[in-house]
Amino acid sequence: MREKLEKIKSRYDELTSLLSDPDVISNQEKYRELSKEHSELTPVVRAFAEWLATGKNLAETRELADAADEADMRQLAKQEASDLEVKFAQQEENLKSLLIPRDPADSKDVILEIRSGTGGEEAALFAADLYRMYTRYADNRGWNVEMMDYNETGIGGFKEIVLGISGRDVYSDLKYESGVHRVQRVPATEASGRIHTSAASVVVLPEVEDVEVDVNPDDLRIDVYRAGGHGGQNVNKVETAIRITHLPTGIVVQCQDERSQFKNKQKAMKILRARLYDAKVQERDSEIAAKRKTMVRSGDRSDKIRTYNFPQNRVTDHRINFTIYDLQGVLDGRLDELVEQLRLAERGAQLETAQK
Repeated sequence: MREKLEKIKSRYDELTSLLSDPDVISNQEKYRELSKEHSELTPVVRAFAEWLATGKNLAETRELADAADEADMRQLAKQEASDLEVKFAQQEENLKSLLIPRDPADSKDVILEIRSGTGGEEAALFAADLYRMYTRYADNRGWNVEMMDYNETGIGGFKEIVLGISGRDVYSDLKYESGVHRVQRVPATEASGRIHTSAASVVVLPEVEDVEVDVNPDDLRIDVYRAGGHGGQNVNKVETAIRITHLPTGIVVQCQDERSQFKNKQKAMKILRARLYDAKVQERDSEIAAKRKTMVRSGDRSDKIRTYNFPQNRVTDHRINFTIYDLQGVLDGRLDELVEQLRLAERGAQLETAQK
């Protein structure tokens, strides 16, 4: 580990020098690229420096304990050395965590898709609850949310809704949300007061650029049609809605939120590229998963990852067996504690794998 950290420190120093080079400063694309790498290495370099300082202090304190003539001084030095040993070990564990390769998609914006599942109208209402939960969470984080497509039901629910969410490290936080979400509650339409179980699925896809996914125009069938739902007088009179079918995979995407056919096509292509990219990642990860299992299976769409139980005021994430007794707070977008626990669980699984 020491050798690897020394190389990182050397690269960091090189980047620091390059970022003050007039030739690099004048090349904005190169400057942004190097600045990003410099920023990513900064926490590791700082943690490495603190670890080295603690190690040096520990060695000096041990020497002092061995050389002390008076018993009181010797005991005091030993106690200080013991405290430093704990600190040194903690810093070392932190360094190991920082050395875990970062998911290259973590900094990407996302396409977030919510679909109602089993449970009929109640499932559609739950999909609407999840939509509000994620938009509120995005607001709390200062992210931007863009409606890309939706299919409403008559009483305020959604059969399907697709959002574009952009901001700082969006995928890093939302990637844990992919899977089946289950709700247990008494529906407003239930006269007898029985608790129903309904479900909705969430898919979080990192948004990708054109260069990351090669889409052949000849592989696309593009249909235009009249949009339905909200949007004013124009929405149902002009064919602005877009449906794109990727013929080799059968993937179908559509967008009707904008009044402009061109803008709807742009949004639909964003969704298509994200789904094609995700399909490639799923294929790759299935091979890795056959060799090892991780605690947090963020890509497995079939897992029931979380239950929202209204009678008991609890939200339980089944992947890490973690429960919060603040259901309304979670639905109001306070997801930070859940996200942090999932991140810690994933980091622990990665460390365990790395040490094997």
